[in-house]
Amino acid sequence: MAKLYFKYGAMGSSKTANALITKFNYEERGMKVWLIKPSLDDRDEADTVKSRIGLKAEAVVISNDTDIFTEFKKYSDCHVIIADECQFFTKEQINQLRKIVDELNIPVLCFGLRTDFLTNLFEGSRRLFEIADSITEIKTICSCGEKATVNARIGENGQVITEGGQILIGGNDSYIAMCHACWQKAIKETNKG
Repeated sequence: MAKLYFKYGAMGSSKTANALITKFNYEERGMKVWLIKPSLDDRDEADTVKSRIGLKAEAVVISNDTDIFTEFKKYSDCHVIIADECQFFTKEQINQLRKIVDELNIPVLCFGLRTDFLTNLFEGSRRLFEIADSITEIKTICSCGEKATVNARIGENGQVITEGGQILIGGNDSYIAMCHACWQKAIKETNKG
């Protein structure tokens, strides 16, 4: 019986590397993988999933108005779906991934962030927490050594940003994974000046 998996972590927890390693493992066993990513993730080449450690693979780009269930029919010879940056999918698209699991018996592995820079759930992540069969945290650490849970948005001078839109695509230049205590401390330091 296929399942819907959600593997989440803070920035820098190697979510994408884990997704690409999982893809490799399936392919090494002769299985075909449908690797997808939301069009909103435009950090690298549009149709590429790339990790910070250099692993990369070509992916199908999914726009916000794409019906993933219908789109998957073009790739019906695939044995598994791996979705990177799944937090950017809509609630309806997560429901469509669930439908693929339930009706087509295809496993779906979603990798992404839990929350934004203000610790609010993303729409796609919220829905995955509600309907995924398996939820796993991919852990990383704060500079203090504690478990990082916050994706702190940083400004040009390294200050923590606490205002702005939920989505700002960026990597190490825009975000730092922190524990909640260090994040609160950094906000206080930023507000002093």
